[in-house]
Amino acid sequence: MNGLHLTADLYDCAATALLTDQPALAALCRGQVAAVGLTAVAECWHPFPASPAGPGGMTGVVLLAESHLAIHTWPERAGVTLDVYVCNFGADNSARAEQLLAALVRALCPARQQISRLYRGNPG
Repeated sequence: MNGLHLTADLYDCAATALLTDQPALAALCRGQVAAVGLTAVAECWHPFPASPAGPGGMTGVVLLAESHLAIHTWPERAGVTLDVYVCNFGADNSARAEQLLAALVRALCPARQQISRLYRGNPG
């Protein structure tokens, strides 16, 4: 059950339209999952209503045969959190996870970012 779990906190994202456009963000996520060679098996998206602070964000998940991609947007703060986890059962998917995270970060254009890597489970 070993794998790589990546998280990213993105601040002051220049791609603000993506933070409220569920069809566009979902298409971006699906496209990047396929581009790096991971396998999407299902997805779920939930938009949040606008508030006095501004437009509502969304939360979404793309379930992968290899595990998952989760994304949460805060348009009123131009912020995004990303969570990519891949298991390495049968093949090492770590490079694909890194590529997926990097592609999404590039698309969202943050001014600042904090990325964490957690190696999970026993590789043996």
